[in-house]
Amino acid sequence: MNQQQPPQQINIELGEKEAEGNYSNFAIISHSPAEFIIDFTRVLPGIPKAKVHSRIIMTPQHAKMFLSALKENIERFEKQFGEINMNPQLNQGGFGFQIPNKPEDKKIN
Repeated sequence: MNQQQPPQQINIELGEKEAEGNYSNFAIISHSPAEFIIDFTRVLPGIPKAKVHSRIIMTPQHAKMFLSALKENIERFEKQFGEINMNPQLNQGGFGFQIPNKPEDKKIN
């Protein structure tokens, strides 16, 4: 007979320092056969150097579970607050800090 075990309760403690959180607008993701490494940083205008503020290391299985949980939470967020609009320029190297082009600056060929 295969009896299912009840889900384990996990008490999660959140320290005062960790509760403050770290703002990140840029992440670098690398991987090996055994792990995924995510370095969180923030890119600020006029500062050419970015410091890693947090590094998360997880197994490939946990990375995939994290992806699934994040996707589910984004769907819940959008259901409650509306679609998150993506600025197409964010992935063109500006990391969200780009000076908008003025219409008069555009060259017409």
